[in-house]
Amino acid sequence: MNQTPDPAGVRVLVIEDNASYRTLLVRRLGKRGYLVEGVDSGEAAVASLERETPQIAICDISLPGMSGLELLKVLRGLDPKVEAIVLTGQGSVATAIEAMREGAYHYFEKPVPFEELLLYVQGASEKQHLSRQNLDLKRQLARNQERPAAFVGTHESVRRVRELIARVGGTEAPVLIEGETGTGKDLVARAVHAASPRKDSGFVAINCGALSEALLESELFGHVAGAFTGATGEREGVFEVAHGGTLFIDEVGEMSLEIQKKFLRLIENGEYRRLGESRVRRADVRIVAATNRILSEAVAAGEFREDLYYRLNVVSIRTPPLREHPEDLPLLVDELLEQARLRSGRVFEVEPPALTAFAAYAWPGNVRELRNVLERGMVLAPGHTIRLTDCPGVVREGAARASAAPTKAATVAADIDFGDVVRLEDVERIHVLRVLDACGGNKTEAAKRLDVSLRSLYRKLEKFAPKDES
Repeated sequence: MNQTPDPAGVRVLVIEDNASYRTLLVRRLGKRGYLVEGVDSGEAAVASLERETPQIAICDISLPGMSGLELLKVLRGLDPKVEAIVLTGQGSVATAIEAMREGAYHYFEKPVPFEELLLYVQGASEKQHLSRQNLDLKRQLARNQERPAAFVGTHESVRRVRELIARVGGTEAPVLIEGETGTGKDLVARAVHAASPRKDSGFVAINCGALSEALLESELFGHVAGAFTGATGEREGVFEVAHGGTLFIDEVGEMSLEIQKKFLRLIENGEYRRLGESRVRRADVRIVAATNRILSEAVAAGEFREDLYYRLNVVSIRTPPLREHPEDLPLLVDELLEQARLRSGRVFEVEPPALTAFAAYAWPGNVRELRNVLERGMVLAPGHTIRLTDCPGVVREGAARASAAPTKAATVAADIDFGDVVRLEDVERIHVLRVLDACGGNKTEAAKRLDVSLRSLYRKLEKFAPKDES
């Protein structure tokens, strides 16, 4: 049998133009523990809704000015989860039935015995409570069906990451994860969430580098119908979806300065607005951000707000590139193969010559590249053993390249004919354009090889473009 939710904290808005009846409902519901506000018109109700949305609305159908039915449509538009109980006088039952079609929880003809009304208020509250429980159970079930990947390794830099996760996980402090692409920043973010008091609530992730500025703002804060071309309905932003849990902002360095300003406001006081909406909303989220840029340099260049940087950088965790801990390769291979087994049920191993080539390869794409190589091997392998011949050419040739060009940096330096080039900017321009040419002009592939976001590559190409002096 379901237990009736505690009324404490349940907000009820009473919209009734009869002052004595309104006062009676507010007082009696308040005595039962509900947080109750009473207003005398639809217009006053809308003003209250702009401040804070109730869980339950008790609304008279016959109101001066805006009718109860019109108010119900506004209420459902602001928050479809609000449960509405409508009150009707004689002769307006048909209107009440129409209100039921609009999603009202129940309707009563006046006068209504308070104890009967109270039962339906409790029922509406229980319905919301059960809906939230159902959603939480679905999220928990999804999490239980997955074994989260571990941040494995014995190198000191890896142990340091695990120590920081354990120390900051139980706090509410914002965390900034810095590291090259493919080093497991998202894995660290999930581990911080799993070690936190919010672990039973949602973990929501968004990648700022994958979205245009307009789309990113909508994804972050949400929007209402008509906020921009194509916005035909309302939409929750990720801050709203992650309420009570953890929000992972990946590639935070790609945010525009305008969005950074709104983001800072939310971090400081929990307030934000959906696009096209004047109403201020609140979100209780823990922020974990990640970047493959050096944000302190972006701050110095005026590309990232200094105040936002310091608010995010309360605790900093650096994920080491794979080239700094190559001795952990066997452990990483085992962990990735175990994750693959859990997903597919198939067991694989890697033959020794392939492991030797892995050890000689530089892994510019870090652990993500290693995962991709293993997944390719699992597709191509005729049995359950990933052979050297199942690996990409760059990995197979790793041992041969190791003696001729021990590091990626050395290879790049050797390929560039410096001549009279002395400025770092010119060296960067030559390298970027050569990589782009090697990729046949494919900017997405070039960005991957350069280990930068696509947006960063476009900015570099704009900077390198010849200026029109006419």
